[in-house]
Amino acid sequence: MSLGPRSHGRQGILPFVIELGERDDVTARAGLPLVVETMRALGVDDLAQAELPEPKRRRGFTPAQKLEALVTLLAAGGDRVEDIRVLSEDQGLERLLGGPLPSPDALLDFLGQFHDPACWAHRPPDKQAYVPPESLGLRALETINRDLVARGAARTTTRATIDHDGTIIESHKRDAKLAYEGTRGYQPLVAVWAEEQLIVADEFRDGNVAGGEDPLSSAQRAMENLPPWVRERYFRGDSASYYAPLLKHLVGEGIGFTISADLTKELRACCLAVPHERWVELENRGSEQVDVAELEFTPGDWPKHALPLRYVAVRFTPLQAELFDTMTPKHLAIVSNRAEADAGALVRWHWEKAGTIEHVHRVMKDELGAGVMPSGRFGANAAWFRINALTFNVLTVLKRRALPERWRDARPKRLRFELFTLPGKLTVHQSRLSVRTSAREERLREVVDARGRLLAMLQARRAG
Repeated sequence: MSLGPRSHGRQGILPFVIELGERDDVTARAGLPLVVETMRALGVDDLAQAELPEPKRRRGFTPAQKLEALVTLLAAGGDRVEDIRVLSEDQGLERLLGGPLPSPDALLDFLGQFHDPACWAHRPPDKQAYVPPESLGLRALETINRDLVARGAARTTTRATIDHDGTIIESHKRDAKLAYEGTRGYQPLVAVWAEEQLIVADEFRDGNVAGGEDPLSSAQRAMENLPPWVRERYFRGDSASYYAPLLKHLVGEGIGFTISADLTKELRACCLAVPHERWVELENRGSEQVDVAELEFTPGDWPKHALPLRYVAVRFTPLQAELFDTMTPKHLAIVSNRAEADAGALVRWHWEKAGTIEHVHRVMKDELGAGVMPSGRFGANAAWFRINALTFNVLTVLKRRALPERWRDARPKRLRFELFTLPGKLTVHQSRLSVRTSAREERLREVVDARGRLLAMLQARRAG
């Protein structure tokens, strides 16, 4: 059946017409099942079936199937629950996945079950910035993600550097709170295992809960969620992590760290008092010179009997005046308990976190669905954010364990453009479903080889 009116026998500018035909014998996404196969190779389906509570209304789908559908949707580029309708139109994809996808209503009901009003019961009446305890469902999602990380990470990686930071998600839901920069929305914390590019913990927060409001609990969860074979632990954070209980915890646990220090009046004075000859050039950026220097500084709330922390000052000196700017140097400082590196190497190591945690925030909000909240209920949004984190991890495992090296740093949009959107024609021969595609042989070989590696992962996990 031809769709739409024609002008002079034509449907559009180019010489072809669009017609409605059979939909179950073709697919535009023959590569997308790799996402589901990665989840099943990691046992996410079994974990979800064991951990997630049964819904009040089943609607024909298990919690595991709904979680699988949401991860598939996010990996495909959907950033709203309603986008599942677009995937459902690809009936060839549904045949490859083994059945129909849940409806938007079923998925919204699923997310809604993670919201428990009782979690807010103990909120102090005079406390506006408050992080509620997590519901049973949210804790179950964390357990699933923790096991995913353990199964997906390389066992040869015995060092874990946790990069910890918050991000602001703009939202105009009725109950969204105002963040410090004037944006209404939410401000979750995320902890990333830098060596493996895996999210090990997240803590969803209202927008009015600043990152410096008890970052210790989030950092502790991140360390606890690391696999047992990790022997060396490190931590990097911005100034929101400059929190005395967190510093004391890291020192007490023997976790090496660097954290951007609050430039208090006393610390700034200490930076300004450094003699000229003690500054060491770190790099010349053309428009400014960066120098570093060791500081002798002890914060007022640091225990007198404890080992002193190491403070390193960083000075940025403009090399030429710019419009509305001056030649006055700017300073910042980092605090650390690491003594084995010189000041320059320590600062460079600290700056490396921008390449991990900020990349994760950007991908989750701009290329997955974490930038669009689906509900007015806090718990549903927290579950949506955590499922986005889980999706990020599934894609990381797919890239690092199943695909060739060239995919190692590929972002989701590259996976979609080159891998997931394989056009295919479905055929059945001797009861076996096949997909025929016109993609070049090298591209097709990568998909076939990845499927074989994921199958081997599944078989090894079940055998062990």
